[in-house]
Amino acid sequence: MSNIVGPEPVRWVKSTYSGGEGQCVEWAPQHAIATGEFLVRDSKNPHGPRLTLTANTWAGLIDVARNSGV
Repeated sequence: MSNIVGPEPVRWVKSTYSGGEGQCVEWAPQHAIATGEFLVRDSKNPHGPRLTLTANTWAGLIDVARNSGV
């Protein structure tokens, strides 16, 4: 999957924590490496809104997900 943001298409990856119940989160790792922006979206709505997170906010989101059992 990809969307165009700037000169390169954004490649989206589904979270390994996404379950079969429709709780699917995708992120763009190559975009994060290239820009320092961590893009997150709902896989059920790929053309809908997305979050743009800083590295610290991304780390906090991952920490909450790991510790909440989601």
